[in-house]
Amino acid sequence: MIAKNSGTVCASSELYEEFVNPEWVRLLALLGMNVRYRLCTGTELHAEDGRVFLDFLSGYCVHNAGHNHPDIVEALREELASRGPAMLQSHVPETAGELASELCKRAGTQLSKVFFCSSGSVGIEAVIKFARARTRRQGIVYARGAFHGLTCGALSLMGNEFWREGFGTMLSDTFEVPFNDSAALEQVLTTNKIAAVVLEPIQGEAGIVDPEPGYLATVQDLCHRHGALLVLDEVQTGMGRTGRFLAGHHYGVTPDMVVMAKALSGGLVPCGAVLMTDEVYEAAYGSLKRAIIHTSTYSENGLAMRAGLATLAVLDKERLTERAEAIGEELRLRLRGALLPYEMVREVRGMGLMNGIVFQPPRQMKLRLSFEAFKAIHPGMFGQMLVRRLFHEHQILSQVCGNNFMVLKVAPPLVVTEAQIDSYLDAISSVVETLHSSSAVWSDALELGRRAIRL
Repeated sequence: MIAKNSGTVCASSELYEEFVNPEWVRLLALLGMNVRYRLCTGTELHAEDGRVFLDFLSGYCVHNAGHNHPDIVEALREELASRGPAMLQSHVPETAGELASELCKRAGTQLSKVFFCSSGSVGIEAVIKFARARTRRQGIVYARGAFHGLTCGALSLMGNEFWREGFGTMLSDTFEVPFNDSAALEQVLTTNKIAAVVLEPIQGEAGIVDPEPGYLATVQDLCHRHGALLVLDEVQTGMGRTGRFLAGHHYGVTPDMVVMAKALSGGLVPCGAVLMTDEVYEAAYGSLKRAIIHTSTYSENGLAMRAGLATLAVLDKERLTERAEAIGEELRLRLRGALLPYEMVREVRGMGLMNGIVFQPPRQMKLRLSFEAFKAIHPGMFGQMLVRRLFHEHQILSQVCGNNFMVLKVAPPLVVTEAQIDSYLDAISSVVETLHSSSAVWSDALELGRRAIRL
């Protein structure tokens, strides 16, 4: 058991350590981030010890509507109080039809049917099956740096060995190509064995990587030419995060399938959705005997569907999508003005409120030596130093990208206020200034690295 520390670790944490994931508890303890939160609302996380943290991670783009939005909470209360048919499995769940209709209307183009599930990775599993049914081909193409989920099918569409190591053989007939390289994609597609190309319109865990102008349109054209489906994974980018309902809307593409999850139900009930064309639906389900050929126990449960409808209503009522576009543009401009003068900041990039601060190795020898020492301990140590300092010194919750430890995410809930943006700018400016001017910050962080090695 880890020791109790300033009231932040309780008996429940000890039970979690013993019965769920002790290594996660050890990691949080090492970083000093094992805090017990008593109230989460909007962008604020209220800790038991009285501190108030600002959430600039949004649970990896789950809390677009903010934590515990009162309208979504009230909708769930009413759904529970109604005592209606939550999961009969032998009826027509009307709220699923309502939510599907709203999603297709907002998605536009040719998407006209929806399969509901519990998460993005389960959605990707459905995509693999549906694409193969539609095309009668096996191959799936994905992009280098992608993150599509951690079930075996989804993991087969990710090339980073960190996530794969120790889990055996993945699906065959999956092919990796560089993101933004249409020539490499065309070379694979000419085999005429590819069922689908699965892409994130903006790569999240790769470091908030935008598509180059015309790239997604070219991908769509190549897919049509070679008989493959285009699938967009909008799990992180959807629900208004980038300033459009779907990030694909920025680029004028018409995918055959779209995967949504995370923010779909306000961060309160697991919910995912695969939007598809009629042609894809017919290939998978198109006869009476195949009506239940692909399903999931909790896929259309009453709470998830009600939460989804309430979340869409909040996005509309508070104009959060439009707000994300305007505030995101201002945020990037201010971040660039404050941080680009520093040698270790290479770029600030993103769209809407899905942004990343891209760091690079320092040129100064005294900083370079410390940076290389960090890298030798673990590639992610430098990023965790930034995360830890933001958390402890400025009460800001953030994280680096999962496939690129040199990019710090800046992704607050879409309800973030101007004052909270100001606080973040002051905090990250202070951390970056200290990084360049104080040797103590590197010494403290190296000691943290040594402790990590000893654990």
